[in-house]
Amino acid sequence: MHSLKLIYFKMRALAEAPQMLMKFADLNYEYLMSWDYFDDDWEMVKPTIPFQQLPILVVDDEHQIAQSTSIMRFLQRLAGMEPQDPVVAAKADAILESAQELFRPLNPTVNFAVGEDFESKKESMLPELSSRFADLERALLNGGEQFFMGENPIACDFTVYHHLDISRNLDPDFLGQFSRLSEFVRDIERIESVSDYLNSRPELIDVKVAPKLVINGKAHPTGINKT
Repeated sequence: MHSLKLIYFKMRALAEAPQMLMKFADLNYEYLMSWDYFDDDWEMVKPTIPFQQLPILVVDDEHQIAQSTSIMRFLQRLAGMEPQDPVVAAKADAILESAQELFRPLNPTVNFAVGEDFESKKESMLPELSSRFADLERALLNGGEQFFMGENPIACDFTVYHHLDISRNLDPDFLGQFSRLSEFVRDIERIESVSDYLNSRPELIDVKVAPKLVINGKAHPTGINKT
């Protein structure tokens, strides 16, 4: 069995889907902040890692896998969850890539924007989110299954879930316009291992005012620096 270390920052963003997948698949891993793993400030570390961005997945303390969708595909393959039919696998990849395109500006806005900047970004992105969410809802309806590719969630499902989930911090009522997506979210949250993760992860508080993650009982400002 490989040793796995997921390296990221203080924010609720691209490390969520990998952790949900690993919990679901019962893959042991460590989650480490950049400064704890590298023992240095991000600006010093950044030029030394693949593509100068996080997250990365460190495998066997030797290999650094970069890019969020590549991490998800690797974990899916490691867990034996990858669709065997190449057509199904391609369709799953399309869902995964479509979900990943939701990252900006949704995740940065929820994790960092405050005051009028938050409200302005929220209003400007809602029409695009509405269109993208409608696409995902149509894909679920057309598939006719509980999850995008069948009766069990795979990488694309956890990636979609994360972005739907974080949209509730942008506007708690927005997701409710999409009944099939709302049902999908509830189905993911009913999975015991995933629910345990969601209920134990650091809470994201004070969105649009002064976003923080509550880690071990202490509220830390979101960001890339140690506090």
